[in-house]
Amino acid sequence: MPNKKSAAKRVLIGEKNRLYNRYWKTRCKTAVKHFLEAVTAKDHESIKTRLDEAQGIIDKAVSKGVIHRNTAARRKSHMAKAASAALAG
Repeated sequence: MPNKKSAAKRVLIGEKNRLYNRYWKTRCKTAVKHFLEAVTAKDHESIKTRLDEAQGIIDKAVSKGVIHRNTAARRKSHMAKAASAALAG
């Protein structure tokens, strides 16, 4: 329990930020999951659109400070590698 007014405000701000970050992290995970479903289904058109969509969502999460840029780069790299393997094979 916070003893000062400013500490009580920080608790409220922290909770708001937690929900905001959870929303964006969940959105990123869902986009990646939809992309991987398209890869397993070998749907070439869907792979391209889902890849672009997922990369855009990940980039927005980086710009909002939810995930680190290196984490985003790693996830996008793994997705691009999976997409090229699926489209080639």
